[in-house]
Amino acid sequence: MQDLFANDSERAGRMTIQWADFFLDYSKNRVNTETMSLLYELAEEVKLQEAMTAQFTGEPINQTEGRSVGHTNLRDFDSMKPEVAEILQKMKAFSTAVIDGSWKGFTGKSIKTVVNIGIGGSDLGPNMVCEALRYYKNHLDVRFVSNVDGDHVMETLKDLDRETTLFIIVSKSFTTQETLSNANTIRSWFLERAEEENIEKHFAAVSTNLEAVEAFGISSENIFPMWDWVGGRFSLWSAVGISIACSVGYDKFEELLRGAHSMDQHFRNTPFEQNIPVTLALLSIWYNNFFKTESECVVPYSQYLHKLVAYLQQGLMESNGKRTDRNGEPVTYDTGTIIWGSTGTNAQHAFFQLLHQGTKLIPTDFIVFAESLHGKTDHQNKLLANCFAQTEALMMGTYGSEVENNFKVFGGNRPTNTLLIKKLTPHSLGALIAMYEHKLFVQGVVWNIYSFDQWGVELGKKLAKDTLRAISEKDVTGIKNKSTLGLLGKLKG
Repeated sequence: MQDLFANDSERAGRMTIQWADFFLDYSKNRVNTETMSLLYELAEEVKLQEAMTAQFTGEPINQTEGRSVGHTNLRDFDSMKPEVAEILQKMKAFSTAVIDGSWKGFTGKSIKTVVNIGIGGSDLGPNMVCEALRYYKNHLDVRFVSNVDGDHVMETLKDLDRETTLFIIVSKSFTTQETLSNANTIRSWFLERAEEENIEKHFAAVSTNLEAVEAFGISSENIFPMWDWVGGRFSLWSAVGISIACSVGYDKFEELLRGAHSMDQHFRNTPFEQNIPVTLALLSIWYNNFFKTESECVVPYSQYLHKLVAYLQQGLMESNGKRTDRNGEPVTYDTGTIIWGSTGTNAQHAFFQLLHQGTKLIPTDFIVFAESLHGKTDHQNKLLANCFAQTEALMMGTYGSEVENNFKVFGGNRPTNTLLIKKLTPHSLGALIAMYEHKLFVQGVVWNIYSFDQWGVELGKKLAKDTLRAISEKDVTGIKNKSTLGLLGKLKG
């Protein structure tokens, strides 16, 4: 890359994309004009545009489950499905009542705390967004319970007031083990000092299993539906995002949706050469399949985005961690990059040593905002300086400089993308999340895999049922694995 920059004075300006408040600099990559041309030709060859149209028009592209992939419909206010518009209005009324205090608990007090009970897409998305938009939050304390770990749920409950807490159970099937275990524990805790008829004033649900929800004691008025054309890891745009609406208000939630829709439009209507998600996806494929890099790092230079990486891990790794192609045959190439990272500048004082001088090549996305939210200019200038300097250091290393010894040599030539966004707002956050959604979609098309199923999570769930019976009933019948039997034996002592 050092030579590419030295020999091409126009490179830095040419390998950039400006869209709305987003500026992508991908010039610090191991590519030249021919590389990018061939990658864009690859996108044409696999008929990416046709695949995009199939998704946006509702064709059942999730063919192993026979479903459409319609999460973009949740944020398309120009041609929104009536049932989606109806639920948005219900979310608006619900969140407004909770925020303005007109929603009363069983003793007549207003709600102060909202607890989201879910796991996977029913937790990671809303949780990440609530943290990312903390600057815009209102007076409500919004918390999340996900892990089946009893210590987690009890730590969440121990300082809560039953009279002023609202619980939202998010489970499409209302049978998910972790979510239902936590929900039942919380229900029992609540009923220690309340009556069953009080449940409807303190519990709501997002689910398709209306019968099970009502049996739990939740009023039908407090149930928000889900649809099978929305995958869990893409569901924060739906009623799953009710905790977001409670945290920042419905208007900000709608701004989030509109930001995502603006990225949808960019992705769908922009030529590949100026298309941010397409370009990022092709670069990822370039490193994964031609350099065998296996992993890629994401470093947001904003503490507000400290949960973004965990969210992206589910989105990209659950979607594209597949070894069977669309013809049902084993793939003969790598799919599904490993996503990891943390916030800058914390990351610089942790794993950047490996990025700079380690033996592994790790492409890295740097995400930074031009403006801070609290107006601390000195801090923001230092943050920006660190972000830009790190990408330069990763590319240049000590190239052309004299160093004292080999321990201080930096080879450079480490690829990065820099995404500079004007400001962290609900709109820009929505666009950022949608950008990565579309990136994984493009990867799946090129790799010829189905990105929108998740069969890989089922086997462990199935085995856990027999293992749970062995633990709780001391009955190891049906447990065949010697290692598992050994572990179970240790529990007896």
